[in-house]
This record gives sequence, C-alpha cells and structure tokens, in this order.
Amino acid sequence: MSPTLVLSLIAGYFTILIVIALLTSRKATSASFFVANRNVPWYMVAFAMIGTSLSGVSFISVPGMVKAQAWSYMAVVMGYLVGYLVIGTVLLPLYYKLNLVSIYTYLEQRFGFWSYKTGAALFLISRAIGAALRLYVVAGVLQVAVFDELGVPFAVTVAVSILLIYLYTFRGGLKTILWTDTFQTLAMLTSVGISVYLISDELNLGFKQVITTVRESEMSRIFFWEWTDSRKFWTQFISGMFITIVMTGLDQDLMQKNLSCRSLKDAQKNMFWFALILVPVNMLFLSLGVLLYQYAAAKGIALPVNAAGKVIGDDVFPLLATEHFSLFAGIVFILGIIAVTYSSADSALTALTTSFCVDFLTISKYPEARQSVLRQRTHLMFTVVLVIIILIFRLLNDQSLISAVFKAAGYTYGPLLGLFSFGIFTRRMLHDSYVPWMCAWPPVFCYVLNANSKAWLGGYEFGFEILLVNGLLTFLGLLAISRPPAAELNPA
Repeated sequence: MSPTLVLSLIAGYFTILIVIALLTSRKATSASFFVANRNVPWYMVAFAMIGTSLSGVSFISVPGMVKAQAWSYMAVVMGYLVGYLVIGTVLLPLYYKLNLVSIYTYLEQRFGFWSYKTGAALFLISRAIGAALRLYVVAGVLQVAVFDELGVPFAVTVAVSILLIYLYTFRGGLKTILWTDTFQTLAMLTSVGISVYLISDELNLGFKQVITTVRESEMSRIFFWEWTDSRKFWTQFISGMFITIVMTGLDQDLMQKNLSCRSLKDAQKNMFWFALILVPVNMLFLSLGVLLYQYAAAKGIALPVNAAGKVIGDDVFPLLATEHFSLFAGIVFILGIIAVTYSSADSALTALTTSFCVDFLTISKYPEARQSVLRQRTHLMFTVVLVIIILIFRLLNDQSLISAVFKAAGYTYGPLLGLFSFGIFTRRMLHDSYVPWMCAWPPVFCYVLNANSKAWLGGYEFGFEILLVNGLLTFLGLLAISRPPAAELNPA
C-alpha cells in the first residue's frame, strides 16, 4: 500500500468522525459531555461498549498470542461473564442509587476526602497508561505503513494521531463518543469478519472447513491445568472475573457509558447483553489468529522472531496484512485497527477529562461558561499527557502489548479493588489520612513478588491473577487502619 492511499483512508475515516461530532455536539453542556444527559438507549450503549472494551491491542495481540498461549485467553473471557454479573447486580445499583457522575465520589461519601482522591488518582494513572499503550499500537502500524517512508518522526505520528481524537471529542464528550464508537465498533467487527473470509478464501476453506480447521488445531486448546503453567485455566478464569470488575466496574471510562442509560434497569440490560456479545467477538479474534498462522505456514512465510527464537505475536497480523495480503485485505486491516484503537482511546480521553474535572476541579461549582473552558483545557492537557506516555513506552517496552496492559492494570487497579471491596462488603470506617499509604505499598510488593515468584514459590509464575493479590493486600492493609462504625462506638 502506498502512503498516499493510507493517508487518504485515514483522512476519509476521520472526516466521518468529525461530521458525527459536529452533528452531536451542538449546544453541548457538562451534562451532555459527562453523562450524555442520561438519555441514551441501552442497546446503543451495549454496542458502543464493544469497541471501547477492545482496542488495537486486542486486534493485534489476541490473534498473535495463539501460537504461544493457544486459546487459553478464553478462560479469561469466561471469567468476564461472572465479573459482569457482579457489576450488574452489585455496582450498578449502588452508582444509580447515589446518582453519581464520577464513580469515585462514592469513596468520599463512604470514607472521606483522602480515600476519594486516592481512588480518583489511581484511575487517572491506570487509564492514562492503558490508553497510551493502546494508542501506541496504531501509531506504530501507521509509522511502518506510511510515515517511515515519508521520513516523518514517530513523535509527530503520535501527536497527529492523538490530536485527531481531540478534534472530534473536545466539545461533545460522551454524547459524541457514543455515536462515533457505534460507528467504529461496526467498522471493527466488519474488518475482522472480512479478514477471516479473505484468509479462508486464500486457503480454499469453506465455512465448515474453517470451523474444522480452527477446532482441530493445537492452537485452539483452552484448558491447561499444570501448576507451573501461566496459562492454567482456573487462575485465568478468576483473573478474568476480577479484571472485569476493576477495569469495567471500577473504571470511570466504561461506567460513564453505563451511567448515560435512562434507568438502572436499562443499564443492567446493557451490561448483560454486552457481556454475552463479547464471547463470540473474542472467539472471532482467536479464530483469526489460528488462520493467520495457518496462512503463514501454507505460504512459507517467515514470521518475525525475538532473540530467543520465539515468534513475536504482535507483529504477525501487521506483517501479513501489509506485506503479503491483497491490497483490499490490507485496506481492511488498516481501517480495522484504526477503528478499534480510536473507539477505546477517545472514550478513555473523555473519561480522564471527566474524572479530573469532577474529582479534582469540582467543576459543578462554576457557571456553565466556565465549566466549558475548564473541560476543554483539561481535555487538551490529557492529550499532551498521552503523547508523552506513548513516547516513554516506545523506549521501554519489550513485551507483548496485551500482557503489558493487563500487568499495568494489575498494579494500579488492585488498590481500587481493595478500596471498593472494603467499602461495599464491610461496615467499618477508615482512618482516612492513612489510606494513600495503604494503597501505595501493595503494587510495589506485588512487583517484587511477581519478579521472584519462580524462585520463591516452586516455579509458580503469576499471570493476570497478580491483580487479585494486589487487591487482597490492599484490603488487609485497610482493615489494619479501620475502626468500627460510629454506631457501634457510641451505642444508643
């Protein structure tokens, strides 16, 4: 594909997004920016959330990981279902009862000022890192496909990519994003479906033969039981459940969409249908991965490997799509990765703006005109922050992006899991000023534990379950600085 063609695709794609933004951001207010006036149909939210919950990481890394991880990721997806059930039955009723805009306001009502600020700060760190990692994927692909040939530095590619998000989100916020993400989710799913069809056609496989090929491949194995295997089913399943609870239920980004529904009942419908749809969507991504490796083997294509001789999974789909597939298939790939990456990144940028404005600027105390100025300045600030994080990650990253995202989440979302769990499942109060310290040490301890687990625990390697350990340590730390509720200290 020529750089001119790719640039034309990008320009046309973002023209559509900007037109949607112009139509949906008229007379935008804080209410429309933060919660879309709480008047969005649940089925629209459910569909838009698919693109938000996935990313360029899913689009590239999930298919790429099947060589090394097989379909063990489906154990995580099964855990998602339980996690979404907890969100729909425990967290959503709480958020709607308190009529929250930022979900971290709950921590202030339950524990106090420092707990509230700690929770909000943990989200800002977690989501900024996660969004930057996701944007890194699409920026890297665009760099290889277009900008290297034009001599454009990577930093410029990143800045332009994120500036495009700013342009179509800074006015309308969530009201705009629900429409753009609906469009982008449709574009992403269409891209994956067409990619599967085109690869199967190249391999002369009909629909039934595709199913048979995927099912009979060793790469489609789901269940692993060995204690020392990082792919083992139960730890993957449990990790998936808690990852969902923290990265959806305790995350302002995805909960902000749920809070835009007209009622609690509608939000629960959205959550349960969204959970069910994610299962076949992830199966589609994993099936694509099997077919990619089958295609490479059939065509005798040498795949990129690291210093240890292992295939670099993140490079497989981009390499095949841009250098070995037909022109049409390459176009489909470029549009798909742009759609899935920006549908998660634009939502993250809006959620970061929302949390900072509500949780730290207390924006509601200002008149609407002043609120608009603060929103736009905050939006621009986080645009710059994402650029900086991506450039740092460019220098430091040396691992699979999907693992990097979840590892980062395990260290930063763990204290959120502990805080919310302590608030919901106990009646005890906290010494509020100690809370930041009790949320700071578990991630550090978990980092050391994860780095030394093979030596200390008889060969055991932590996977995504490090999140659960982190949350449990935070819970125990909070228990140590807690006291009985006031009613028990001063009985009538």
